[in-house]
Amino acid sequence: MKFYSSLKEVQDDLRNDKITVVSLVQYYLDRINQHKNLNAFNEVFDEEALRNASFIDQKLKEGKAGRLAGMIIGIKDNICYKGHQVSASSRILEGFTSVYSATVIERLLAEDVIIIGRCNCDEFAMGGSNETSYYGPVKNFKDIKRVSGGSSGGSAVAVQADLCLAALGTDTGGSVRQPCSFCGVIGLKPTYGRISRHGIIAYASSFDQVGPITRSVEDSALLLEVLAGSDDYDSTAALNPVPSYSASLKTTGKKSIAYIQEILESEGVDQEIKDLMRKKIEQLQADGHVVEPVSFAYLDYVVPTYYVLTTAEASSNLSRFDGVHYGYRSPNATDTETIYTKTRTEGFGEEVKRRIMLGTFVLSSGYYDAYYAKAQKVRRLIKNKTDEILRKYDFILTPTTPTAAFNIGEIVKDPIVMYLEDIFTVQASLAGIPAISLPAGNNAQGLPLGLQLLAPAFAEGDLLNFSAYFLKLA
Repeated sequence: MKFYSSLKEVQDDLRNDKITVVSLVQYYLDRINQHKNLNAFNEVFDEEALRNASFIDQKLKEGKAGRLAGMIIGIKDNICYKGHQVSASSRILEGFTSVYSATVIERLLAEDVIIIGRCNCDEFAMGGSNETSYYGPVKNFKDIKRVSGGSSGGSAVAVQADLCLAALGTDTGGSVRQPCSFCGVIGLKPTYGRISRHGIIAYASSFDQVGPITRSVEDSALLLEVLAGSDDYDSTAALNPVPSYSASLKTTGKKSIAYIQEILESEGVDQEIKDLMRKKIEQLQADGHVVEPVSFAYLDYVVPTYYVLTTAEASSNLSRFDGVHYGYRSPNATDTETIYTKTRTEGFGEEVKRRIMLGTFVLSSGYYDAYYAKAQKVRRLIKNKTDEILRKYDFILTPTTPTAAFNIGEIVKDPIVMYLEDIFTVQASLAGIPAISLPAGNNAQGLPLGLQLLAPAFAEGDLLNFSAYFLKLA
């Protein structure tokens, strides 16, 4: 079976009877089995995927197949799929089976996607390296001693290692974009509200967004087109009409792009990433685009603002996991109080407990105004400044991450260093705007590097169009 980089290639071969959906699924199942050491999947739906593939082969023969027929996809293990387990890679949801499907799952299945399994992730999507998972770390296919990135690390590695054609992740502060940068694939975080969050296990409700992970911009556009739109089950889902993203991908005119000057002056950014940024800036300028530096005075405040707000929301959202209603219950509990204390102590990992405690602290009496309320004000300043830049420029260009993938175990024990890995991705999350991580080559060690483009709210069409062009730059 050849390597497929896009759904178009798959569907061309299906039309010409070079492959069947069944043979394609079997190929991916064999790849998953061959690369179990990557730990990309928490569960593989092998028999079900083959049954569904046979059904879709029949629909293709009858000319009744959906737009995504032939797409084999993995889903992050915090997305509910009726009749299937979902755990958010946490012990506290071990063995829990979802009683309904997320809106994104229903929309995928309606277009004849094959879901091949649920992908490993950082526990409750809290982490930047996929080392906080109860099921162990995901390993980078380029170098298994390196992290995959997180929290959607399993999804990114599944696409990187050709274990499926595409995957769904969720992005709270960079959890789609950062692992895609480390793995050399494409990761899109849409505008907040562009895709329904119904059926997504919540981390931070005012930040979380589902995003596609793909090998081609065309597949990102098509998946966004299928997934986006209003939803009666999610009041935060935007009512804006959904453009035909996939049909409108074309070369556009010259653009204006801002880059944040402080990034190129920062000692914390790897020199090879700075050099890559400068090279891309020169290429864009040589091709007739306006590329100019801007100052972003709030760069040092984006990470602390993000973590104050998201941990506060996590403290509230994760209170429902208590051992009373569903999921893990401590066998050592003897009364009501110990059901709560022992279940949560044993069921949550260290990073999740750290964030719950931090969030509880910033919401507590006497500290709410000093931390949470102040962080809300700073979020508004960050959003206003970002929007101001994007009124003058079409896009903002940044690195996706300050470094390439680091070694497993290297920084996981230092939360501050780990949190700073999010410094370039959280700006878009705080501002609620779309952003995409694009593969931009490898460093001297052969590890993938990514660059990020940010666009105004609901300008995903422009962002995807320019991304397709950007990837073709020599």
